[in-house]
Amino acid sequence: MKKIYLIPISVLFLGGFLSLKKAGVSNVEKYFQNNGHKNAAGSTTARTGAPGEQNCTSCHAGSAQSGASENNLFVLNGLSPVTSYTPGSSYTVTLAMASNPAKKGFQAIALDASNNMAGNFTAQIGNTNVTTQGTKKYVNHTVTSNSSTTPIWLWTWAAPVTQVGDVTFYVATNKANNNGQNSGDVIYLSQHVISSTLGTSEPISNESNFSAGYAASKNALVLDFTTFSAGDMHINLLDLSGKSVLNLDLGKAQIGKNLESIQLPESINNGIYIVNFFVVYEAAHPQIPQAQILC
Repeated sequence: MKKIYLIPISVLFLGGFLSLKKAGVSNVEKYFQNNGHKNAAGSTTARTGAPGEQNCTSCHAGSAQSGASENNLFVLNGLSPVTSYTPGSSYTVTLAMASNPAKKGFQAIALDASNNMAGNFTAQIGNTNVTTQGTKKYVNHTVTSNSSTTPIWLWTWAAPVTQVGDVTFYVATNKANNNGQNSGDVIYLSQHVISSTLGTSEPISNESNFSAGYAASKNALVLDFTTFSAGDMHINLLDLSGKSVLNLDLGKAQIGKNLESIQLPESINNGIYIVNFFVVYEAAHPQIPQAQILC
C-alpha cells in the first residue's frame, strides 16, 4: 500500500509531480537517523557553487559533477510549479535528488544578476535550516532530513520586493556513501533560473477546477477536472531520471466535469514522480497547443 502526495497544476492542460511512500509514513519530517559527520546538520556557508563561492568539495574529496539531472528544484505558487515570480510574493521551494541516496545533504542560495541575495529564505522546521553570511541566506538540510527517508526538502522563498530581473538558485547536493568520512561522496552542482513576471504575459488557461489525489484503498490516482472543450486524455508518469513508468491513453474527455480513476501498477516503486496529464484538443481549437509541457 502506498501514499501519494500530489502537486498538480493547470496550464492549458494538467500536470504536476508526486511522491510515493509506503503506508504509515505521512510526514517527511519524521523517521530519520542521525549520522556522526560534522556536516550532518548542514554545511558551512558559501558552499553552493555560486559565483565567488566554493562548493562541497572543499570538505569532501572528489570533483563536482553536473547536477542538471540529479537536482530537481521546483518553485511553487500554492500547489502550482512556476517559472517566474512576482516581486514581494512568497513561494514554496522543493528540492529532491533523483537518486535519493541513503545519506545526502544540500545547500542553496538565490542570487540576482549582480550576485546579490535575491529575497529571503525561511526554513521548514525539522526539514531545512537557514544560515547567514553577511547579507546572504543559505538553506541547508538538517540532522533529521539527511537520509533517503526524506524524499523532498522544502523551504519558503520570499521574492525580492522590487524588480531585480532573473533570479538564479544555485544548488549543491552531496550524494554521500554513509562511511562517516569525507571520501567516496559525489557532489552535484546545478543552477535554476526564475524570471520576473513584470513585463511578461501569462498564457490564458482553457482549463479550471483541477484537483488530483490518491485513493489508497484502490491504489489509484484520482483526477477531478473541468474542461471547456472535448479532447483525448493522456497521462505520462515519469521518474526523476525522465524515464516513463506509466503512459496511458484515457480516451475522450467530456465537456464539463470529468472524474478519472487510474489504477497504478504495484511495480511502481516508492519515490518521487512527475505526472503529466494533458488533453489534446481537436482542430476546432487551434489556439490550444497540441503538445505536452513538462511541469
